Amino acid sequence: MADQQSADLVVVGAGTIGGWASTFAAEAGLRRVVVVERGVAGEGASSRAAGIVRAQGGTPATVALGRWTIDFYRGQQAHYGTDSGFRELGYLILAVTARDEREGRARVEMQRRAGLDVTWLGADKARIVNPTLAEGGHRGGSYATSDGAIDPLRNIRAYSLAMQRTGVQLREHTAFEGLRLVRGRVVGVETSTGPIATERVLLTGGPMLRSVGRLAGLRIAAGGARHQIAVTEPHKAFEVERQPMVFDLGRGLYWRLEEGGLLFGMSNPDEKPGVAREIDWPYLRRMQRRLERLVPATRGLGLRKAWCATIDFTPDHQPILGPAITPNGARIEGVTIASPGGHGMMWGPAVARVAADLAVHGRTELIDVTELGLERFDADGRSRLAADPIALPFPLSADD
Repeated sequence: MADQQSADLVVVGAGTIGGWASTFAAEAGLRRVVVVERGVAGEGASSRAAGIVRAQGGTPATVALGRWTIDFYRGQQAHYGTDSGFRELGYLILAVTARDEREGRARVEMQRRAGLDVTWLGADKARIVNPTLAEGGHRGGSYATSDGAIDPLRNIRAYSLAMQRTGVQLREHTAFEGLRLVRGRVVGVETSTGPIATERVLLTGGPMLRSVGRLAGLRIAAGGARHQIAVTEPHKAFEVERQPMVFDLGRGLYWRLEEGGLLFGMSNPDEKPGVAREIDWPYLRRMQRRLERLVPATRGLGLRKAWCATIDFTPDHQPILGPAITPNGARIEGVTIASPGGHGMMWGPAVARVAADLAVHGRTELIDVTELGLERFDADGRSRLAADPIALPFPLSADD
């Protein structure tokens, strides 16, 4: 019984980050990795995502995270015998205004320096790669052929099987309740089913990471906001094998192929952060009309399904990766924080890889995490970093 209540690493949260991080930690040699999940694996944001994956990040670090993640998705079948259903579709990040185009062209140069195969397409060439785009209303955009999408439910199955095959112990319906500390170092965690002795803890939790942090005595600038997704009825224009995804960056509206129609998603930056409880139909219809202007084939199409979810975000739209730092500036040895900053499908496996590296080895070679820790936020949750410019327009504060 004593052995059952100890672990080499306890991971809090069985979403995309926690699931893959626990697998990577087990592969790194930790013999007993335990994941505690207050509900069931993947039932939060991981199961309600749109599944879009892109390497077109707004900073060199996020480009690296996206590239690593795409490579990982491509290699899953060979490594694990299962996969997340990645499909290469290409991604066009649309420019509507002259400012959009200036900033977009500058990002392309940065992304190329970071090693990404990306190009700028004018409006006419954009319509060649995606003939469903309207003739007017945009100025083309940046385009990467290697971006694509996964199936979120298949991703949950993939990491659940990977956890099982690498010997990770998943404890569902087990809530994290706090840390046990001795002289500033973690020696265990409290859970709803009893304590677990451990010298390593990884705190994840997506939209719930802020409340997880409170239980650990931490102030984590991560929040949750409503995100809405809908799928149109089928149309012959979308019954094709491949068609680039599109992101109307200024409006925070994106779309991709799904079930012979288009899946489109959005978030309202004017909403207060908090748990999503229902669909905001007026806003969804407003964005649907915007979609109809940019993709005329969607005019008059009905919706096959629509849903909302609580998706995580950070005020600067960048991941949180680093040690636990208390509000008074003290470091809790042995505790690592990991948040994808609202990009769980895009960067999730790479964020999980970095998190596992930090938890197991105390360092990582995938990206430079020097600026990505909790120290970058002030007491009000404001970040000293510039926001990643390619992100949904989430609120600027994590306060709900």
